Amino acid sequence: MNKTITIAHGNGGEENNELIKNIFYKHFENEILSKSEDAAVIEEGRLAFTTDSFTVSPLFFPGGDIGKLAVCGTCNDLAMMGAKPKYLTCSVIIEEGFSSRELERIVRSMKKELETNGAMVVSGDTKVVPKGSVDKLFINTTGIGAIEQKGISASALKEGMSILVSRDVGAHGATIFAAREGIELESSLETDCASLYPEVKALMDAGINIVALRDATRGGVAAVLNEWARSSDVCIEIEEENVPVQEQVKGICEMLGFEAVNLANEGTFVLVIDKEDEAKALDVLLQAHETSAVIGRVSMEHQGRVLLNSSWGTKRFLDLPTGELLPRIC
Repeated sequence: MNKTITIAHGNGGEENNELIKNIFYKHFENEILSKSEDAAVIEEGRLAFTTDSFTVSPLFFPGGDIGKLAVCGTCNDLAMMGAKPKYLTCSVIIEEGFSSRELERIVRSMKKELETNGAMVVSGDTKVVPKGSVDKLFINTTGIGAIEQKGISASALKEGMSILVSRDVGAHGATIFAAREGIELESSLETDCASLYPEVKALMDAGINIVALRDATRGGVAAVLNEWARSSDVCIEIEEENVPVQEQVKGICEMLGFEAVNLANEGTFVLVIDKEDEAKALDVLLQAHETSAVIGRVSMEHQGRVLLNSSWGTKRFLDLPTGELLPRIC
């Protein structure tokens, strides 16, 4: 591992995993933390508990802002464990000179998203630091949720299970890049940032046995699939042509030299279910997004790896993203 921390250590990919394993897990590891789930399951499986910090740049972008992102991010981590978001804390670090009008706009955005989840902020903290100490505004949110479906786990994948995505991938990463670089897009591309509890609730109400669930944030779908393949010691095979990607996102990926499956999402999740639930689950997801799709399956072909099958009949491994992906994206 490098002697100094680089931007790549925060990319959600290989370097980020290395940082967590070699420093944080080395000193903090315990039975709950080592499960590496989106949220910790505590109190004998009754509650989910998670925290996240948000440092996105720019603060406002098409379809969202840092406030919406902060509430969605934490509530979604709870939803990914089958939990209904209930209580959040909100801690903000504000740079001296920041606009109070923009701050209130951000807080209003947070309130709207809290209402979508049926959650509330019950504690918080505010710090104002000298100009130049932070870039405008950083937000940390911590959340507790009541688990409504138990047993969802990255370690529960088995051969024959189906892999689905809730909608097209890469929209958040592409949108932030375009906003940051001032690119005038001749399209309606905007972030996918959204609260996911309503979609998860619909799946649970339909009686779907959710095996694994994760929102594909930093590191994108590629990071989620690789973590699952390692946690469950299985192979995940993805049909490349089945992965839904908007044309505008494809165009930005060509500019960046990235793959859409490596770009961050803030309102897209990956789902693992038993094969017999596939059609019913897809019907539920399509009610929210017409781009929902079955993208692959679990096999034992190359345990611990993700295999990408092309429409030309070729195969290649899809590895964890590495290097300096877009920084300050969430």
